[in-house]
Amino acid sequence: MKLNELVKERLEKQNGLLSAADVLSMGFSRNLLSVYVREGLLVRLKQGLYSLPNSVEDDMYTLAVGYPRLVFSHESALFLNGLSERTPFTHSVTIPKNTSLSAAQREKCVCHYVKPEIYDMGVTTCKTVFGNEVRCYNAERTICDLVKARNKTDVETLSSAIKNYASSANKNVALLGTYANALNVLKEIQIYMGVLL
Repeated sequence: MKLNELVKERLEKQNGLLSAADVLSMGFSRNLLSVYVREGLLVRLKQGLYSLPNSVEDDMYTLAVGYPRLVFSHESALFLNGLSERTPFTHSVTIPKNTSLSAAQREKCVCHYVKPEIYDMGVTTCKTVFGNEVRCYNAERTICDLVKARNKTDVETLSSAIKNYASSANKNVALLGTYANALNVLKEIQIYMGVLL
């Protein structure tokens, strides 16, 4: 047995990942996925998400697909925004306070809860190292989040992040100030940035 050509094309387009919704949108039934898994043509990563056998799993993308409301933040967003070269051991994510992650998802990440009114502030998309797009906070929001959580953040990580942001050609200091004001860290941001700029 072989994979259907439409399924193969979708897998190639999506870096080796396929969701149950993808299969349904192509006009096939979910049963096709069970057949492909049984035949060894696909591997079930989690409910509703499949990949080719022997492919390397993009854990950030898998986590994002499993819970579309999460936004990569803190150390994970630093990495995605190119402000850190260190891949985080555990992914940091943010969700609104009025929602929650399943116990299985909480085991895979550090979850930060924020008020719904500031949850969307600074949301953008970045590509993972595998080329899949995930939602994360932009550099300005990430710097503010790290400063706000400075008592729980590694000093070296925070210092390096601020230095990398200050030397970035893409920084938007006005936007940083707006976010810092909304997140109640304006004084701290002014002190950090005043030293570097």
